[in-house]
Amino acid sequence: MVPFERNLSFTGREHELRGLRQALSTGHQTTKVAITGLGGVGKTQLALELVYRIKAEQQNYSVIWIPATSKESLEQAYRNAAGQLGISGCEDDKADVKKLVRDHLSSENAGRWLLVFDNADDVGMWMDKFAPESGRLIDCLPRSSQGSIIFTTRDKKTAVKLAGRNVVELSEMDEAGGKQLLEKYLVDQNLLRSQEDVTAMLARLTYLPLAIVQATVYINANGISLGDYLSLLDEQEEDVIDLLSDDFEDEGRYCDVKNPVATTWLISFDQIRRRDPLAADYLSFMACVDAKDIPKSLLPPGPSRKKVTDAMGTLQGYSFIAKRSADSAVNIHRLVHLATRNWLRKEELLRGWTGRAIARLTEVLGDAGHDNRVVWRSYMPHAYYTLGSRLTSEDDEDTLDLLRKYGICLCYDGRYREAEEPFERVMEICKTKLGADHPDTLSSMANLASTYWYQGRWEEAEKLEVQVLETRKTKLGADHPDTLSSIANLASTYRNQGRWEEAEKLGLQVMETSKTKLGADHLDTLTSMANLASTYRNQGRWEEAEKLEVQVIETFKTKLGADHPDTLSSMANLASTYRYQGRWEEAEKLEVQVLETRKTKLGADHPDTLSSMANLASTYRNQGRREEAEELGVQVMETSSRVLGVEHPDTLTSMNNLAITRESQGRLDEALDLMEQCVQLRQQILGPDHPYTVSSISALRIWEEAGGHIRNETAGISDEQQ
Repeated sequence: MVPFERNLSFTGREHELRGLRQALSTGHQTTKVAITGLGGVGKTQLALELVYRIKAEQQNYSVIWIPATSKESLEQAYRNAAGQLGISGCEDDKADVKKLVRDHLSSENAGRWLLVFDNADDVGMWMDKFAPESGRLIDCLPRSSQGSIIFTTRDKKTAVKLAGRNVVELSEMDEAGGKQLLEKYLVDQNLLRSQEDVTAMLARLTYLPLAIVQATVYINANGISLGDYLSLLDEQEEDVIDLLSDDFEDEGRYCDVKNPVATTWLISFDQIRRRDPLAADYLSFMACVDAKDIPKSLLPPGPSRKKVTDAMGTLQGYSFIAKRSADSAVNIHRLVHLATRNWLRKEELLRGWTGRAIARLTEVLGDAGHDNRVVWRSYMPHAYYTLGSRLTSEDDEDTLDLLRKYGICLCYDGRYREAEEPFERVMEICKTKLGADHPDTLSSMANLASTYWYQGRWEEAEKLEVQVLETRKTKLGADHPDTLSSIANLASTYRNQGRWEEAEKLGLQVMETSKTKLGADHLDTLTSMANLASTYRNQGRWEEAEKLEVQVIETFKTKLGADHPDTLSSMANLASTYRYQGRWEEAEKLEVQVLETRKTKLGADHPDTLSSMANLASTYRNQGRREEAEELGVQVMETSSRVLGVEHPDTLTSMNNLAITRESQGRLDEALDLMEQCVQLRQQILGPDHPYTVSSISALRIWEEAGGHIRNETAGISDEQQ
């Protein structure tokens, strides 16, 4: 009464088979065991192998196999089983054959038996009335110390309801098992010689047995290599779905059940949608973001905490998702992710759900800052994925807003080169939708210019800034705050280009206009004074810079307080001026004060705190206090690497400065190693022409040529930590 022949290609799963045999050997009452796992993981094949092993060992064992895919298939299987067991009365069409089979197997003269319910996925079929005139199916299960019942189900919740604690969770195969399965099914064994392709293909197919078998059938039929199949998996999403939807013959599956990987979960999708609409919504949402590390905080809020817990439990019960990161994030199975997108596409729901994902990402990225850096960083891969799908109109308000916020977050993270693309898209969309002179278009141009600025691409930044400035002058007037902001940005670009006089001219213009229009104590006026002081400092006009900076500090202290971030920044700027003048003790006094306050107010890991530590380390080095400089430098680099990332420009600055400190200590080999690493990363992140990259390359060459015995100005200049 087993509908399939034994699968001679069955391999692995010995641990699970032993566990099942042990669970079935208790003997005092009917033993019930459920095998649960993702569709296509091999639950039916495991049960089938167990049945044939038992039959081989015990000839008198009765095995009744019931497909539970539908009420109709289950009813027919029960009638067939009743006939084969010779149960009287089963010929009557009105007879409840389920109860007849139950009563027969519960009797002492039934002998040893094993009852298998395959694909018992629909919990309603078991817990509700099977038919108006009959009871629940779960009440029709036989009870006997001579018998055992096995359920296979995709849903762990159903498994627990049917078998209690006796649940065997079947996961994907490991690499060794996957290779054995591949070997069993491949016609051309020479294809296995490429271990790299074998490993890559198994990983891409997530070690899922059904996917591996389907792939080998396709490879055998078309005479292609594993590498060719991998190339097909690299095609566009729709083409991969087409590949994974290719039907194939499988003697171990029911003729009315779809075989391909891309369609094997359709029945599960429909069950979830009927039983738990919120779970279906979450599955649809997760299919529109990246499959890995989906923060639970990203999911749309549910009606209650319990309903959210139930919904996530449903998806986890079907093995569609797995918990990550101490329960704060989940992964959705990669192939389920793909299949769900296909399901949504066929239902014409994919575009709508992508729009909902974009709206949610726009909402959660709205308050990005250092304090919640860990949180918004976890959203970034999902923003990238969703925006990359390009399934919504680019002039959609939420899409445009997410592009803008995504670019801003990339800048917060120091990923200026990556920020170019979203800012360029925003700029082009705004130009088309709103016109070249619209304020939003000009803001997007200014944002793009800032990415050029941070990369040291001064000419490109200048070109955009001039364009924005001229338009704002025309549209808003020379005295408008946005116009003054543009002038200040252009002055900053000139300053970085070494065009001191032009920078000074613009800086003076901004400062004087701000004083007239806003007042001498206005925050924008004070900012313009600080910027002009930076220009003076770069010109070597220390006294003028100092005069402005002292004035800024005093006003900030009065208006904002001594501990305000802007006050602390102005104190750090004055300390830099002292340092350039060689007034080490005064610089140190201010830097220590700023550092201690920032530690207290912002925390030891805040970028501004790290900047203070870096500046103090530079002062110590100039005082000849190299050990203290190194201690701080190491702390800055390690913390920056952890908090901001190894490739963040600030981390690279700390790496550059620590290398200089170690060279000054005579530790040339360590200095060279660190500076080489810094040069390589700066070329990659900032570009080969960025002034900081050029500075690092210059120091490295001088050290290499002079054997490190050098203390000249070029080799000893550290990057200014802002």
